[in-house]
Amino acid sequence: MALLKEWRDKAYSETANKGDLQRLWTEYFQKEKDVYAQLLKNPDEVVKGTVKELADKFGLDIMTMTGFLDGINDSLKEPNPIDDMTEDTEVNLGFDKELLYKNMVNAGADWLYGLEEWNDIFDEDKRKALYKEEKASHTVRKENKVYPNDPCPCGSGKKYKKCHGKNA
Repeated sequence: MALLKEWRDKAYSETANKGDLQRLWTEYFQKEKDVYAQLLKNPDEVVKGTVKELADKFGLDIMTMTGFLDGINDSLKEPNPIDDMTEDTEVNLGFDKELLYKNMVNAGADWLYGLEEWNDIFDEDKRKALYKEEKASHTVRKENKVYPNDPCPCGSGKKYKKCHGKNA
């Protein structure tokens, strides 16, 4: 079985005990935070290796490393072949810094986008701008509705229902 399927079956199980899942995710988030803290110390260094080698390097088990690779994949300059990845699959962690920050904001992972290692990468104004840009990208804006008795937006001075709303 591919590692990613195994990870997702375990981490998103519908039948697992809720307490077990909560413990799994609590432990995962702490380990994830530690790995990101290490990666952000040298953000321009592209870490490469097999899944097993990277798991060993960061002190993770294979399943946790698989979850990490799944999470970071959308932020990489070159995505990894995560769908059919095995322990011996060569992967890289060359991430786009701005995209990674925005994806962390989008995921609501304040424990990640709040890491102090970001301070050496982006100044406070840049982090605020990236945060705001990411939040605004998901905001749906509706145009103001024109009601029949409102003045027509064309500026004719007539009510909308007697002007452009006549045929609506």
